[in-house]
Amino acid sequence: MSVRPPQSFRPSEQTKNGFNVLEYELMSERADSLGRHGLKAEAALAALKAWAPDGQNTEERERLLNEASDAVWAFFIQREICGLRNNRDAIQRYGIPNEVIARLGAVRK
Repeated sequence: MSVRPPQSFRPSEQTKNGFNVLEYELMSERADSLGRHGLKAEAALAALKAWAPDGQNTEERERLLNEASDAVWAFFIQREICGLRNNRDAIQRYGIPNEVIARLGAVRK
């Protein structure tokens, strides 16, 4: 009686044609891009939270709010590219305010 190894242990044809190497590089770039977008979103949200109403005009807050919404929107798009469809955990982890979420994807003139 001979025993055949499981399909998952058998060498695949993908390793012979270089597809795994390319797929690995693409996944690496996606992860790196997700990290960069996450850092940009964190920085924009921190700048928004650091804004104090005393001595600063509301136009500055509006600009910070727009920058934060753009950074978070780009971060969410990159998460979707990586296959992460649910953004509830990111909203909770980064502490994204509702006013930023309300502006996601808004086109300004």
